[in-house]
Amino acid sequence: MTQITSAQLRAKFLQFFNDKGHAVIPSASVIPENDPTVLFTTAGMHPLVPYLLGAKHPMGTRLTDVQKCIRTGDIDEVGDASHLTYFEMLGNWSLGDYFKKEAISWSWEFLTSKQYLGLDPDRLAFSVFAGDENAPRDMESYNLWRQMGVKEDHIFFLPKENNWWGPAGVTGPCGPDTEMFIIRDQAPCGPDCSPACDCGRYLEIWNDVFMQYNKTADGKFEPLKQQNVDTGMGLERTICVLNGCKTVYETDLFVDIIAKIESLCGKQYAQAQGEDLRAFRIVADHMRTATMIMGDRRGISPSNVDQGYVLRRLIRRAIRFGNQLGVPENSLCEIARVIIAQYADVYPEIKENEAFILEQLALEEGRFQRTVKQGIREFGKVLERMKAQGVSQMDGVSAFRLYDTFGFPVEMTAELAKEHGISVDMDGFAQRFKHHQELSHAGAEQRFKGGLADSSEQTARLHTATHLLLASLKKVLSPDIQQKGSNITAERLRFDFNFPRKVTKEELAQVEELVNQAIAAAIPVTVEEMSVDEAREQGATGVFASRYGEIVKVYTIGDVSKEICGGPHAGNTAELVSFKIQKEESSSSGVRRIKAVIGAK
Repeated sequence: MTQITSAQLRAKFLQFFNDKGHAVIPSASVIPENDPTVLFTTAGMHPLVPYLLGAKHPMGTRLTDVQKCIRTGDIDEVGDASHLTYFEMLGNWSLGDYFKKEAISWSWEFLTSKQYLGLDPDRLAFSVFAGDENAPRDMESYNLWRQMGVKEDHIFFLPKENNWWGPAGVTGPCGPDTEMFIIRDQAPCGPDCSPACDCGRYLEIWNDVFMQYNKTADGKFEPLKQQNVDTGMGLERTICVLNGCKTVYETDLFVDIIAKIESLCGKQYAQAQGEDLRAFRIVADHMRTATMIMGDRRGISPSNVDQGYVLRRLIRRAIRFGNQLGVPENSLCEIARVIIAQYADVYPEIKENEAFILEQLALEEGRFQRTVKQGIREFGKVLERMKAQGVSQMDGVSAFRLYDTFGFPVEMTAELAKEHGISVDMDGFAQRFKHHQELSHAGAEQRFKGGLADSSEQTARLHTATHLLLASLKKVLSPDIQQKGSNITAERLRFDFNFPRKVTKEELAQVEELVNQAIAAAIPVTVEEMSVDEAREQGATGVFASRYGEIVKVYTIGDVSKEICGGPHAGNTAELVSFKIQKEESSSSGVRRIKAVIGAK
């Protein structure tokens, strides 16, 4: 098999589907726009939800892209052979256009054609939906694979847990999928060995989702008026498989990053084992993810809430595991420079935000070093109490307090304890930590109700309110104000913007008054489709213009606001009824946050 680089795979994939009539669209931000259901963009379909639900996409009904994705749910698993917190998803999309026949034949062509990946058909396996009481066995996909020449024993019928894509919530678009696997050079684990096994014989590289049903609130599965195709091929995993690498960390995506870590710590990755090997991988993964978050057009910086909290955790874990390897203090910027150079051509915003990335890393390293020093002092106080009480094990509550109150990693607590001849009740710590997670999760579920995905009337009204708010902030504070983040629930809007200081009560009152004046004026909200250049010539604003492609939607609210945006919106400002700012606070360094509500209809 011919070796292929990550850049070549991106280019081959996009060119293939462009030749099939797909418009190539750029990656959306890793920070979802107006979607409170998740902190980060977790899949290629995420930014396209409104269009999968029926909204018209400016670039048409056939799309292809490479989407930056972040998933941190398995952050503690990073360090093994497969888990990553940042990855890229190659995808092609049909928005009510073609369906199973074209999707499957094109997947087969891209995988097996010598012009593209040139995989041996005998090394490929496929799974399709087995059917249940809600939806029939997917014989159409099965027959299409057979027509491609796939052997009968290379196709597996699997249940809904393996071959069904469903909505994140209770209701929404869903349907069967068909998955594609590389058959690895290892014997079957038994007579029933299949892609459903965890034995490692089958490695998934691509997934075609066929959205053909809508799950209703009463649990029924009704056929969708608009049938969609949503596919996803993981760049990192596919490069790993195509080049015969043992893990993704041996691919060209990580070679330069790991080489920089080697030069800093004086150790060799190829010779690393156990905890050192894990540390190499964690530093490489976390630094790559942190750089992509900070380099995003939305300018996230480390903080104690939401995306900023995840970013802080990634950076501090990178520092901690770097220390374990012997990476000197204040070295993260050197690693980041390698990552920025690697992605500068693919995602130009990373290079554009280089100064911001390096500044934030330096600041966070300084903060964490102070945190560690404070944690060591607090540890000393606990140790003195233990000596006075004559005990040799630190209780879980004390260990958790060091972690939760002072940000002191429990691994450091355990290491210090060992140096002083005592132990830590890790089970007790785990119980406290689990309780803390459950509370946080419950709070997050409450906070993230609703969202853009439901395209409700309330969401549309609040979305229009954010445009009026931004226009008013520009008038009252500075014409340089830009959106740095937006989060909408059914109850309120939350809007982040760049500003160096707290906004005064008088300024907030002026902003609120301007928005209410626009509402009272009952201004129609109009939308036009045009090129990015035309939008700019007309004075439209929109920091995130590039995510929409060459043709964009421009929403105009009289002479108050003209913004590039994906929608949805109210038809008239009068529909907002009224506008009230509830809170103004700091979001992160140089970024302020406003929470506001609108009147009930």
